[in-house]
Amino acid sequence: MTGLSDLGVWAVFAPAAFALTMFPGPNNVLAMTHAARHGFGVALMAAGGRFPPFASFVLTAAIGLGAILATSAELFAVLKLVGAAYLVWLGVQMMRAGPKVADATEAGARLPTLFAREFWTAATNPKGMLVFTAFFAPFVDPSRPAFGQILALGAVALALEFVSVMIYAFAGTHLGRFTRSPRGLLLVERASGAALIAAGVTLLFARRPAGA
Repeated sequence: MTGLSDLGVWAVFAPAAFALTMFPGPNNVLAMTHAARHGFGVALMAAGGRFPPFASFVLTAAIGLGAILATSAELFAVLKLVGAAYLVWLGVQMMRAGPKVADATEAGARLPTLFAREFWTAATNPKGMLVFTAFFAPFVDPSRPAFGQILALGAVALALEFVSVMIYAFAGTHLGRFTRSPRGLLLVERASGAALIAAGVTLLFARRPAGA
């Protein structure tokens, strides 16, 4: 790899990072569901909860602690269990939610709860750390200090993450006509809950990267 000064590196990294952020993971499912239920603006504000954990993952990768998580079977197992349990619990709560269409006042009142959902969904997923560590590695020039390079890559990845939030939230708002009816909203909630439960089960059986 020729280093970050080479525009070719960014030409490869940016599309790959965008594809990664667009993966329909648990946080993106939340953004779409929040938008369908509470609107585009509330979903965007709630999605801010995912960025502190993601930023901490970037910083941790930059200082090399990601390697510890990748090589410690015990630490990975503990975090995997916590993350999987939280996703399953959240999915069950969403599936049990009543078919009540929230108004603007309720949405504003619930914003801290929605923000916390995004935060803990991101923070309890150990694969987030592994993805950032493993994904950044091929784009780092080993002949230069890695810290600044990873921070730069992370900043771009987080910016693209925000773009993906807007896309998923926009998609969620287009479910608006469907979710104006209690029955339609209930179907969206149950489908989203099932997706989160599936993500939790998948995480439970996730393995560390090959060679770890």
